[in-house]
Amino acid sequence: MKKTKLTFFLMMIAALAIAGCKAKEVAKNTSPFVQREGAGFVLNGEEYRYVGTNFWYGAILGSEGQGGDRQRLGRELDKLHELGLDNLRILVGSDGPRGVKTKVEPTLQEAPGVYNDTILAGLDYLLKEMGERGMKAVLYLNNSWEWSGGYGYYLEQAGCGPTPMPNEAGYQAFMQHVEQFAANEKAHELFYQYVRDIISRTNRYTNVAYIDDPAIMSWQIGNEPRAFSQKAKEPFAQWLSHTSALIRSIDPNHLISIGSEGVWGCEVDTALYERICSDTNIDYMNAHVWPYNWNWTKKDSVADNVDRACANTAEYVKMHTAIAQRIQKPLVIEEFGYPRDGFGFAPGSPTTGRDRYYDFVFSLIKSEPTVYGCNFWGWGGEARPQHEQWQLGDAYTGDPAQEQQGLNSVFDCDSSTLEIIKKYNQ
Repeated sequence: MKKTKLTFFLMMIAALAIAGCKAKEVAKNTSPFVQREGAGFVLNGEEYRYVGTNFWYGAILGSEGQGGDRQRLGRELDKLHELGLDNLRILVGSDGPRGVKTKVEPTLQEAPGVYNDTILAGLDYLLKEMGERGMKAVLYLNNSWEWSGGYGYYLEQAGCGPTPMPNEAGYQAFMQHVEQFAANEKAHELFYQYVRDIISRTNRYTNVAYIDDPAIMSWQIGNEPRAFSQKAKEPFAQWLSHTSALIRSIDPNHLISIGSEGVWGCEVDTALYERICSDTNIDYMNAHVWPYNWNWTKKDSVADNVDRACANTAEYVKMHTAIAQRIQKPLVIEEFGYPRDGFGFAPGSPTTGRDRYYDFVFSLIKSEPTVYGCNFWGWGGEARPQHEQWQLGDAYTGDPAQEQQGLNSVFDCDSSTLEIIKKYNQ
């Protein structure tokens, strides 16, 4: 009898211990933060997959200064939420002086450590509004391209001279200049201080520290960070690793991602891409796909080249899903775009080629178990471009200042494209 009671007692202790472990596991998995679990995402105890968009100008729109329009922001967020586009990839802010033709303004970081408080208020307000709607933000902190300062800004502040602007000197001259960033420790230190300043903020409207805000899904090192040369690949990888470790030391709650184009953005070096994504502080992989920029389609035959663009896209995505399977991390196709028929820019102009391409990409992502999300580029919403080249006072579209306004934007009147988006989000 005593042996039976002892056995029963031990069994009860074991059962309680197992129940306790399961309770802890449930508590972990029901976090309001998007988390990586194995090779996937979870949110509130459920698998998290999404179709989202790029909304780079969200913080500017949320400000009460130049470029701000909180009423429009509210309408745009409501429309995006209605479409199921609850994951938005957003620029924290641009860098450097105003008045540069191809750069976003107003800028956030006017000089090292000197910030435009109206844009910070705009970012706070944007996160508050997104949180109220249950939306998630991917916030990128840097940019290898000229349209928000980024690499070129930090190099100028580090004493490397003016950055050649691609619209004047060409992209070759620009890239030869900004390849210096990968190994420039002074430029890095200026960037690291910016990272500390932004991530350690507390939202003035909610009084919630950024590190405790579940409206943020991920901190992203930059928009399409590149080495830009063979010799810069090693310092480039080291910089990314150091940056991700810095972010993790400040914020233990949020995911960290690179913002990479994928193999294309790693000097077409698959091993380099796999290496930077394998870093212990990087939670998931990114890839971007740009058929027009990569010459998979041509200006005079956009609608006729969709099949080729789709075939090349499938091959490119497959290359990255193979890596995702090897390193057991989820993959997000966080940028892709396609021009309108006839290379038009006007809202409401034909999107036959774009619609076919979007439908293909969404279906491809749906069929790939390692791909957990995508963000098309980009949301133009209710904006109606006034000029082909963005000018001060024009409404912001999905196309930054260096691109033709309307080139890759999805506007709220593009009904056929919106129907495809709704279909896959349902």
